[in-house]
Amino acid sequence: MTLKDLHIDKSWTLFLDRDGVINKKLEDDYVKHWVEFEFIDDVLPNFKKLNEIFGTIVVVTNQQGIAKGLYTKEDLEIIHKNMLYELNYFKGTIHKVYFSPYLAAENHAFRKPNIGMALEAKKDFPHIDFSKSIIVGDSLSDMEFGRTAGMRTVYIHAEPVSNDKIDFQFTSLPEFIKQL
Repeated sequence: MTLKDLHIDKSWTLFLDRDGVINKKLEDDYVKHWVEFEFIDDVLPNFKKLNEIFGTIVVVTNQQGIAKGLYTKEDLEIIHKNMLYELNYFKGTIHKVYFSPYLAAENHAFRKPNIGMALEAKKDFPHIDFSKSIIVGDSLSDMEFGRTAGMRTVYIHAEPVSNDKIDFQFTSLPEFIKQL
């Protein structure tokens, strides 16, 4: 099966992880301030194509650095406000950003792989149909999140990985966009 076989149109929703998908992930660290946020190459100029294809695009991101006291919700809101501004400048739109500030050890319903953020998105956008949704992420917990919610899953990773929770694999978000 290819992405084209899904017949994606404006009735579909795209869920995106943030770190490692939209922006460069910091090794053994968190993006705590806007100056540390760096878009992955070619994300900005290619993002608008996603808006031409998908009706709704949301970000779902675990941000346990907040619970660890490394940055605040206000710091994160500034990062997201600037991210959205930059994307908008390039004619790209993310309809809403959801984040989980909880520690992994808490196993909170809002923290991926749990699907609390997906359910919240469906509350905010009642037209979302998980069977017509795709999650793009760079971790297996993103894939589990998608599978549990009934979405198609796209794994972003430099090397191919074999896992039954992965429907499609690409090396980057821009590579995924090229295949749509």
